[in-house]
Amino acid sequence: MKPIKILDRYIIGKFLGTYIFAIILILAITIMFDVNEKLDAFLKAPLKATVFDYFLNFLPYFANQFSPLFTFIAVIFFTSKLADNSEIIAMLSTGMSYRRFMRPYLISATIIAAATYLLSAYIIPPANVERIDYTNTYVKNKRVDYGSNIQLQVAKGEIAYMSRYDNTSKMGYKFSLETFKNKKLISRLTAQTIKWDTLYRWQVRDYMIRDFKGNRETIRRGVRLDTIIPIEPRDFLISKNDHEMMTSPALREYISRQKERGVANIKAFEIENERRYAMTAAAFILTIIGMSLSSRKVKGGMGINIGIGLVLSFSYILFMTVTSAFAVSDYTSPMVAMWIPNMLYAIIAVILYRKASKG
Repeated sequence: MKPIKILDRYIIGKFLGTYIFAIILILAITIMFDVNEKLDAFLKAPLKATVFDYFLNFLPYFANQFSPLFTFIAVIFFTSKLADNSEIIAMLSTGMSYRRFMRPYLISATIIAAATYLLSAYIIPPANVERIDYTNTYVKNKRVDYGSNIQLQVAKGEIAYMSRYDNTSKMGYKFSLETFKNKKLISRLTAQTIKWDTLYRWQVRDYMIRDFKGNRETIRRGVRLDTIIPIEPRDFLISKNDHEMMTSPALREYISRQKERGVANIKAFEIENERRYAMTAAAFILTIIGMSLSSRKVKGGMGINIGIGLVLSFSYILFMTVTSAFAVSDYTSPMVAMWIPNMLYAIIAVILYRKASKG
């Protein structure tokens, strides 16, 4: 690995410094809009909860969500300033290749990409638990606490059904658990009510178990039975923001488990899983586009470059939103939906880079 030289440190410092400044500036504006929008909720909520449970968790979440935008703005702004001051011309006139000039940009993009992934995959999801709980309590409750006609595969050959489930009391009604072997029913448990305890521990009440062996049937009845059933309420009560509260390992495990159970309503989880990787790659793509666009001095100064940069960065975010809708509607897979913007903008990055390096 080649050592980082003074020039590299200079550009990396400018890049990351401008990136952090852009985040602080936009977050300050965001806070003002958010306070104005949720003022009634903030007034009725405890100040401590508003500061520590909401804002302390909302700001990193928002900054990470729009990290590609901040990256692009930072590259366009400070590179345009370097070009306007003829600093880039001076660097290249020493015999430095355009490829060598790109090196500190890619180092900076690597730092931002690594931070973006670590935040989105491991740090922000646990923080989102407190933030979303705050908004559900004081702003608008988006929790799903009730379900009806719930049916899912809890394990291979085992199908569970509940007529209704109330998450506030942790109670399910008219429960049945059927066990099949070689496509034949060998056991059926029915209960008037079922109550969730912790993890996979459930308590069935007023139950009847029917075991089938050939032409013989054995019936057992009881008032109460503690049992292990490998499901929990979050497997069938899916709220709008549940995918934002899972770390990447937990998210992948959840998606795999739900697919095995035949649950179809997991598009948001699959999209979130792919989005975390796509947003990481976006740091490199948008850095190359931004640097290629703004490394040459143009008539009209840096204003034109900043304008072009904002249009491209917002179009990238809009494009990713549109393709997400395609995945939700089953027009394409979540992986394709999240990577289409990156593939398109990667082509744009290659074209702009070659043009800039020859100019």
